[in-house]
Amino acid sequence: MDKKTEAYNYHHIGYNCAQAAIMPFCDELGFDKEQTFKMAEAFGFGMGTAGTCGAVSAIAFAMGMKNSNGNLGEGERSKGETYKLIREAIEKFQVKNGSVTCRELKGMDTGKVLRSCDGCIEDAVEIIEEMLAKL
Repeated sequence: MDKKTEAYNYHHIGYNCAQAAIMPFCDELGFDKEQTFKMAEAFGFGMGTAGTCGAVSAIAFAMGMKNSNGNLGEGERSKGETYKLIREAIEKFQVKNGSVTCRELKGMDTGKVLRSCDGCIEDAVEIIEEMLAKL
């Protein structure tokens, strides 16, 4: 099963957008599935406040896990490159959807939905796949 379909299936059994978008990458990134599920839970519905889209948060998780050097004593070494990667990924998402904010994507203030949650998850998975292929 491809990762977009896997993410769609997760979302439709009740996983939030962050959980659904990151779970298909657990094995590839060395994530424990239960821990990942727990970690991503607070990032759904824009961290519970309709802020940054949960699917966008999943992109950040993936970029950090793939790019960080993991050296607790030398955190500065990979941080700048990781920030560069997430800025690039967020720009891709922004261009595709017109926003990275859950409130705006859902049209909560305007009544105009820019992108459905399923669409945001699909776009996040696509961006993660594309970015990971470059690393």
